[in-house]
Amino acid sequence: MILEIIKRRRSVFPVQYNSQEIPRTDIETILEAANYAPTHKKTEPWRFKVFLGNAKARLGDYMAQVYEKNEERPKQIKIKKLRENPRKAAAIIAICMQRDPMERVPEWEEIAATAMAVQNMWLCATQLNIGSYWSSPGIIKHMDDFLSLAPGEKCLGFFYMGYTDEQITEVVKQPIADKTIWHE
Repeated sequence: MILEIIKRRRSVFPVQYNSQEIPRTDIETILEAANYAPTHKKTEPWRFKVFLGNAKARLGDYMAQVYEKNEERPKQIKIKKLRENPRKAAAIIAICMQRDPMERVPEWEEIAATAMAVQNMWLCATQLNIGSYWSSPGIIKHMDDFLSLAPGEKCLGFFYMGYTDEQITEVVKQPIADKTIWHE
């Protein structure tokens, strides 16, 4: 049941990943799930760039360099994390949004549609027992050249994926009744 998959969805971080590779067919299935997100005016604004193998290390090196160059007081631990996390992931997907050139819908709706596409990815990854995590570091505003973004396209973050040997903890949520007002 879909509700059980939703309840199991968690952030699983790169430090938790093992070295097992994700089959390309599973990555394609996850991207196919993204493609079925709802979108106003059928703009389908989501765009994805998949990093595997050596491309993950190039991404990590670039992010570390950008952070070090643009941060007034760069922290060595942050540089190390930006460089190493991509290497720990089995795959990374840059989450991008292509703004509708006709601007038929407000930008926030296209961001929301892209976020729904990522939620579909996350749920599909959960079903496939692949850990995942959406990271939106401050340096994403500097990713245009590295990602070869088209005019009107922007990077909203990175979707890290990998298998884990760790037991994923169950989340406890406050009751929905505490967050709902019924009008009859």
